[in-house]
Amino acid sequence: MKHPPDDIHRAGELAEMRLCKLSRAAGKDNGWQIYESVRIPDPDGGRREIDMVVIGGNTMLVVEQKHWAGSFVIDEQHHFIQNRNNGKQHNHDGVADRIARKSRILTSLHDERPFSSEQESVGALEVRVIVAMTHQRLEWPEIPTNLAAEMVDEAGFIKILESTNPGEMNPKLVETLEGFNTWDEVHLHGGLMLKGDVYSLGLGEKLRSWFEQRKHGVTASAEHQRSVLSLFSNNPSQVQLKTGGKNIVAKIPYGMSLEMHVVGEKSPRKIDWAMITEINISKPPADWAKNI
Repeated sequence: MKHPPDDIHRAGELAEMRLCKLSRAAGKDNGWQIYESVRIPDPDGGRREIDMVVIGGNTMLVVEQKHWAGSFVIDEQHHFIQNRNNGKQHNHDGVADRIARKSRILTSLHDERPFSSEQESVGALEVRVIVAMTHQRLEWPEIPTNLAAEMVDEAGFIKILESTNPGEMNPKLVETLEGFNTWDEVHLHGGLMLKGDVYSLGLGEKLRSWFEQRKHGVTASAEHQRSVLSLFSNNPSQVQLKTGGKNIVAKIPYGMSLEMHVVGEKSPRKIDWAMITEINISKPPADWAKNI
């Protein structure tokens, strides 16, 4: 059976959510902390996403997840070539090399960033780079011994968290991971969810200034009048914004829209508030974690 790209991506997103949920449960007793979709600045420009970063003690697991069906091979250049069940082949290039590079950038950011407190050093950071292949029916090849990352299946990754006690958490490591942000989410009527960066709420000058200067994430739920009477209302919608323990209620007239750069699109676009049910906006990154 052939799956359109959106279905394939959605299956991958659900698998990422599943692995994060399983990891939190498996790592709880040993003190592991899980961070999803960590976005780090790239010295070559832009930002790069890491599927999951797991920290415990003075150890950091940098994880790339793939939810491939079918089979795959790794060639001499360490390109990952997937043979899909629909008979098609796809070259994913250097999956292990890419996550290893992200790991080096993340480690460098941790080592070089300014710290907010004079905490004592707890020794050198131990970093493990991992590619987790989570589909239960994936056929594995022989893995090269000099690959830039460890290769595990879902059960193997969970075993790492359950069987490894990393010791007392390094507070500097927590501070580093808390300094990054993740994707913003905009949920629309009908269940569609957009991921990307929300640049502006589009709710007036006062809220624009507040949004630009905020220090916390923002969640919001929107209510819309759907009756015939709403056609005669100046403000047919209302949004309740929550951030940093504060609530803000705003009336929304027709035609108001937020601005968002959706993942995979070339440029930002406007999204009409009348289409939105809720939003979840990440906190801004720390100054040292912003684009270089």
